[in-house]
Amino acid sequence: MSRTMNRTALAALSTALALSLGACVGGPASLGGEPPLTPTSRYVLQVEPNLDRIALAVHDAGLSPAQAAALQALAGRYAQAEGGPLVIETPAGDDPAALNQAYAVQAALAGWGVPADRIRLASYAAPDPRAPVVVGFETVRAVVPQCGRTWGNLSRSGDNQSASNFGCAVTANLAAQIADPRDIQQPRAMTPADASRRTVVFDQYRAGKQTSAEAETLIRETAVSRAVN
Repeated sequence: MSRTMNRTALAALSTALALSLGACVGGPASLGGEPPLTPTSRYVLQVEPNLDRIALAVHDAGLSPAQAAALQALAGRYAQAEGGPLVIETPAGDDPAALNQAYAVQAALAGWGVPADRIRLASYAAPDPRAPVVVGFETVRAVVPQCGRTWGNLSRSGDNQSASNFGCAVTANLAAQIADPRDIQQPRAMTPADASRRTVVFDQYRAGKQTSAEAETLIRETAVSRAVN
């Protein structure tokens, strides 16, 4: 019985010693350094330069249906990005098929609404004159921070600063979900207000008539009748 008690006491002493040593090792939870202005400003949404480009194999017969669909999708993204020029790059070497492919791409983009003065033709050094024709434009993408790479000792909070990974997961999730990273840089411009409905309501009000829609009135009457019942 005494041996069992001694073993239990020894195990408890070892656990306490391990916990006390664990509290002493490792840097502070904040990992030191210059503290952020506020705990939530340690990680903020940011953007970085990016390229939206597709590579199109050169065909003697011109653009394939799959290539035309990819180009149309690229033109749609370009219209939303409102960025710089849309560049068509052909492999250097003056291959007739590659040049025809580039001109076909130019005509297709213009047909899908890309202004002619925004389309530029260029060449790039390639090991093969039949290398793909590259089409794309410069844009931005959201920076997704990599969380959990370094950790401080979460039990060491004597500096009264937030932990080194505090707010990282929230920022990473937002960066991965935002559809248009340009919204991180600045808010979108407001679209003009639609005053047609407001004009109708004012005209009805001045004439002493009902200003709400019939569906709204029906919903209110149903709710009141249910409340009374």
